[in-house]
Amino acid sequence: MAVRKLTCIECPKDCRLTVDIENFKVVKVAGNECPKGEKYAISEVENPARILTSAILGQGLELKMIPVRTDKPIPKSRIFEAMNEIKKIKVQKPLSAGDVILKNFLGLDVNLVSTRKAE
Repeated sequence: MAVRKLTCIECPKDCRLTVDIENFKVVKVAGNECPKGEKYAISEVENPARILTSAILGQGLELKMIPVRTDKPIPKSRIFEAMNEIKKIKVQKPLSAGDVILKNFLGLDVNLVSTRKAE
């Protein structure tokens, strides 16, 4: 059995978690002061995911690089694939913050959205 130490980021308490792992599955979580800690530990060990933030190329716009992010977390294992796809994107039309650049990005049921206005 492996033991992993984590700091929960789900609430301001910053609980120090001790996670017992067997066959890549969480079998026990200790140190959490609320139920969010256990859920966080399981997610972080068994299927870690992150919101991806990056920038895409703006052509003919005031911004040459337009900041973007995913509207939901994506699997950490797919971050490099996502970055390779983002490098290919070029936008020529004006955008507002929150505009969807790509729907269902990488087939992950997440959208890639603009985080800044670009005219």
